[in-house]
Amino acid sequence: MSNLDKIKQLRSETGVSLNECQKAVEEANGDLEKAKEILKKKGQSVAAKKAGREVGQGMIDSYIHDNSKIGVLLDLRCESDFVARSDDFKQLAREICLQIAAMGPFFVKKEDVSQENLEKEKSRFLEQALEEGKNQEVALKIAEGKANSYLSENCLMSQPWIKDSSKTINDLVEEKIAKTGENIQVKRFTRYEL
Repeated sequence: MSNLDKIKQLRSETGVSLNECQKAVEEANGDLEKAKEILKKKGQSVAAKKAGREVGQGMIDSYIHDNSKIGVLLDLRCESDFVARSDDFKQLAREICLQIAAMGPFFVKKEDVSQENLEKEKSRFLEQALEEGKNQEVALKIAEGKANSYLSENCLMSQPWIKDSSKTINDLVEEKIAKTGENIQVKRFTRYEL
């Protein structure tokens, strides 16, 4: 496969500009997987730089599951109306709504979990470990590990994406940030279930 074909394939798979795809393929010496990894790292770097920028535009999206028993409302923000109206942004909103409906997170990100709530969960996990006959030191480690798992499972941005478990929702958002060049944030969501 020629470098041009690799650049085209990388562009179709990632949606990143041809120029950036060309640079990544050249840097990876023609290795497509390595080029994807390079683009991912660049995307994370771009997302970190954009994180402080104001997100005054966006959209409210919704999803109602086929059985009409689960519904989601999502507030997804970006910097400009132009990006908010783009198909990529709408597709991102749809994917996040599906994630929320399927996985039922309680929080947007780990920072949203109150210290009080986290301590309550840790003590519950500690109690369980002690009841199983573990000594105090082992029980503390188990409780800490389970608390970290609790955060990953219940915080939307930390959850593995339901369509590709090698990516988290945060990775998905960072990819769109790299593609659009704007800060994108999940502000809030509500999940309803009968």
